[in-house]
Amino acid sequence: MAGPNELMAAIADVGADRRRGGYSRHVFDDAERELREWFVEQAEARGLRVTTDQNANIWAWWGEPGDDAVVTGSHLDSVPGGGAFDGPLGVVSALSAVDLLRAKGFTPRKPLAVVVFAEEEGGRFGVPCLGSRLLAGTIDADRARALRDPNGVTFAEAMRSFGADPARLGRDDAALRSIGQFVELHVEQGRGLIDLDRPVAVASSILAHGRWRFRFSGQGNHAGATLIADRHDPMLPASRLVLEARRTAAGVDGGRATVGRLVPNPGGTNVIASTVDIWLDARSPDDRSTRSMVEDLSSAAAEFAASEGCQVEVTEESYGDTVHFDAAFRDRLAGLLGDAPALPTGAGHDAGILAAEVPTAMLFVRNPTGISHAPEEHAEPGDCDSGAHALAQVLEDLAG
Repeated sequence: MAGPNELMAAIADVGADRRRGGYSRHVFDDAERELREWFVEQAEARGLRVTTDQNANIWAWWGEPGDDAVVTGSHLDSVPGGGAFDGPLGVVSALSAVDLLRAKGFTPRKPLAVVVFAEEEGGRFGVPCLGSRLLAGTIDADRARALRDPNGVTFAEAMRSFGADPARLGRDDAALRSIGQFVELHVEQGRGLIDLDRPVAVASSILAHGRWRFRFSGQGNHAGATLIADRHDPMLPASRLVLEARRTAAGVDGGRATVGRLVPNPGGTNVIASTVDIWLDARSPDDRSTRSMVEDLSSAAAEFAASEGCQVEVTEESYGDTVHFDAAFRDRLAGLLGDAPALPTGAGHDAGILAAEVPTAMLFVRNPTGISHAPEEHAEPGDCDSGAHALAQVLEDLAG
């Protein structure tokens, strides 16, 4: 029987990013493929029946697959230079929970499955929770097939290289029917459990959030030969928007706005860019204020672009409204776990996508740094064990 810490140690070298620090594991790249193979090996070693669905999500079944199953799991991909625990902790805790239940002689009366969702972070193709969005039909399959990574490879091409058929992408009613209840364990991406001095919590809600690309277009030119008065430099309005995003979010209760990616074209040191793409991540506790922030920033971007003789195009790449997890389900889990606290989260999750389709809940494991999406993300071994035991307790109650 392997605990979550031993399982985490087994994958500690996979996808380590020597340049950024942390880990870079993106759907269908070498690191993510290696993790997929590792998961399949671990599942089959436990006698679980492994299948991959039409949207590249992996399922490992304890017992015969069927409807009204109790399903748990998370993801194995990461953001660029991300932490070790975001995603994999939920997967290894699910495997460990199976071990814990078997060790005490438990046999589920309902079908039980561990699932690994594809492209949760959107680190390669730009749309977060892509595997669960496809499963639930909340993203058009043609749009998903046409998504491109930074090297111009489409999601359809990447699927084919993996040996999967992109023609089958889309809403999977059979898989959705099989999920009676879904529980996702995840490292906390914040400081709630630090302040409460508790190892495990349940989730109450997810902030409304989305991603928008702003493409500023100007005139590429020579950095030395072009007078300042003659320039139409898209970097200037792009830079102004980065600052405006912080100012706007600061004026919204609970608002967050972030530009974490900026790409000039052609990207030469002595070249005035012809285009600059920036990606805005905007979040707040409700749909209205999130949308309002983006509208204000879109208007500001148009003003900034015009002042430099440039143009701007705004494209919504993904969006999710506020998710309130089922209160009765949440309270049931909290009661099982000794009145575990309920915490909101500003991070998106596959559980949030599935919440509109099936009863869904989340468990959080304390992160003593309060940092996530960065190499400093952490969870203490004792808290990881507590999380796996809590998940096993929940699965036993739901599937027993």
